[in-house]
Amino acid sequence: MEGSKKTSVFVVDDDKVTKEILISMLRNEGYLVVGEASNGVQAVKHYAELQPDIVLLDMTMPKMDGLHALEEIRKINPSAFVLLISAHFTAEKITEAIQKGAAGFVAKPFKTADVLEKISKSWKARKK
Repeated sequence: MEGSKKTSVFVVDDDKVTKEILISMLRNEGYLVVGEASNGVQAVKHYAELQPDIVLLDMTMPKMDGLHALEEIRKINPSAFVLLISAHFTAEKITEAIQKGAAGFVAKPFKTADVLEKISKSWKARKK
């Protein structure tokens, strides 16, 4: 049935606990978590395979940081919907992320309600 498709989400974070919290939170809200990764290289590879609706992408990771992974993901799909998450950020990094196509930014430590609201508002704004 059209319209009943769950929004698919791909979670990328090198911190296992953070990743598990995000996945649990998303599933509890009815999102379909289609994959997870621990670094930017895995993120790009799996994004190409999974083609999720939304990517939650940590900014600071080994092998390839989130900004570089964002650029690579946007090469695969210029309209990819990516929200960056990070504890280590500056106004310049946020501006750079938005310029590179990020749909938004969530600061760590985060509150579940804040993450869900950011995803929901950003996703709805994009769908208009």
